[in-house]
Amino acid sequence: MAKTPTLRIIPLGGLDGIGKNMTAFECGDDMVLVDAGLMFPDDDQPGIDLVLPDYTYVLENEHKLRGIVITHGHEDHTGALPYLLMDLTKKVPIFASKMTLGLIEGKLAEHNIKSPKFREVSDGSNVNLGCFSVHFIAMTHSIPGAFSIFMKTPAGTVFHTGDFKLDQTPIDGVRPNYQAICKFAHQGIDLLLMDSTNATKSGFTPSEATVGPSLRHIIKNAPGRVFVASFSSQIHRIQQVCDIATSVGRKVVVTGRSMVTNTKIARELGYLKVAEEDILDAYELKDIPDDKIVVLCTGSQGEPLSALSRMANGEHRSLSIHEGDTVIISATPVPGNEKSVQGIINSLSKIGCDIYDKDNATVHVSGHGRQEELKLMLGMTSPRYFMPVHGEAVHLRANAKLGEAMGIPRDHIFIVDNGDSLQMRDGKVSVGPSVDSGIIYVDGLRIGDTDPVVLRDRQKLAQDGIVTCVVTLRSRSHKVADVDVSSRGVSFASDDELLAGIEDLCRSTIDRTNQGSPSVDVLRKAVRNALTNFLWSKTHTRPMIIPVVMEV
Repeated sequence: MAKTPTLRIIPLGGLDGIGKNMTAFECGDDMVLVDAGLMFPDDDQPGIDLVLPDYTYVLENEHKLRGIVITHGHEDHTGALPYLLMDLTKKVPIFASKMTLGLIEGKLAEHNIKSPKFREVSDGSNVNLGCFSVHFIAMTHSIPGAFSIFMKTPAGTVFHTGDFKLDQTPIDGVRPNYQAICKFAHQGIDLLLMDSTNATKSGFTPSEATVGPSLRHIIKNAPGRVFVASFSSQIHRIQQVCDIATSVGRKVVVTGRSMVTNTKIARELGYLKVAEEDILDAYELKDIPDDKIVVLCTGSQGEPLSALSRMANGEHRSLSIHEGDTVIISATPVPGNEKSVQGIINSLSKIGCDIYDKDNATVHVSGHGRQEELKLMLGMTSPRYFMPVHGEAVHLRANAKLGEAMGIPRDHIFIVDNGDSLQMRDGKVSVGPSVDSGIIYVDGLRIGDTDPVVLRDRQKLAQDGIVTCVVTLRSRSHKVADVDVSSRGVSFASDDELLAGIEDLCRSTIDRTNQGSPSVDVLRKAVRNALTNFLWSKTHTRPMIIPVVMEV
């Protein structure tokens, strides 16, 4: 009698924060990857451009990989895809909606990845990938073309919600496919993987349609130009802004690289509907009154190089913001970006703008379901086992409590970390062996495991600066010939008395240590230790000390 195969569910990212979502499903000699996202760096990762999940396990099992399924087009679900495809030795089919594939295509073109194996799917599509039968279910989120995924395998069934909210009045009219969800639930769902992003928030997430009236009131009554900062992938929000602008006689200007790219893709694919004559280039505004303009721009997260930031600081090439203009920040700051967003708001306030954000107007709603929607999903799917995904530890645990409140036994709920795994056999789920996991840093052109020492050095430089001390020794006598002290980013750079004390300390330390012809390394270490203690006693700072000892 043949042994029942085992399904392994291996989250490689997405369980330690908001972003870099990636989960591998492995059954026998077949593997399917769901999502390949990135995360943007925190303040404690200076110089890092992007953070990717460690997909080494996928590369090691590339011969099993039958396809990559992308639930929707946000960066935290697609951003790692170019790097993964460059590391794979064979072309693997990518399954996603038309909108998602359009966004991915532009991303791959930037990395010079040609002729990817795109496979467009839609609500109700079913694809067979080895022993996996993958069904796509329409779902509402803050971007068109979002899916939930239902997988049938010889070991059991899995329902993956992707990012979702249960919006009954979506802007494009595409509601969640409740019939499909209930149909698969009737067939039996062994394991549910569910979005946890808003699991700590009570009630329901408001519909995207609730934003429209507030935006209309602000735009219609604004005395000057209106600037709307939003995520460039929030096509439903952009559609509402365009509809409102044209209905009140305003032209739409699009600025910011990703905003220009994504709106162009969305218009070409039919997801964003706005007449050509209502879209203007930023350089065509000279003869148009201010009260006839709406500017769509990037910068809702306070990014320093975004269009909104550059306009607020007077650094944009073609647009500027003046007193009397109106700025709408139509987004919620991603955790960690709150200070940057507040900095932008302060800059705009100094200019004299009218500013609207989620705190004083209904200009944004989340794309993630709150507790009551999560309960509804749990009720519709009736899973035997439950694994919260997509969130920080607090979100995962809050989601687990919802599952328990909905009647799922505590020992059937799994809170795991990246690299942990679950295994399923005959529909029964248990904890499986872990795999190597971690994060990959994108640091300029370098992609890989940036040495933690490098990050610590960057943090230290940012905190206390650097002091360089060059000591020149006479080759014959080994006596100190000269000491040159320079510094960057220190608070005592103009303190001549302190700098003179550093020079004197270097001389005395070399003279004291220079007995018995010690090595240059010994002299350098002595100078570093002496200066570290001296500067701490004088300034209570610990700048990085770089001693250089050489003979002439």
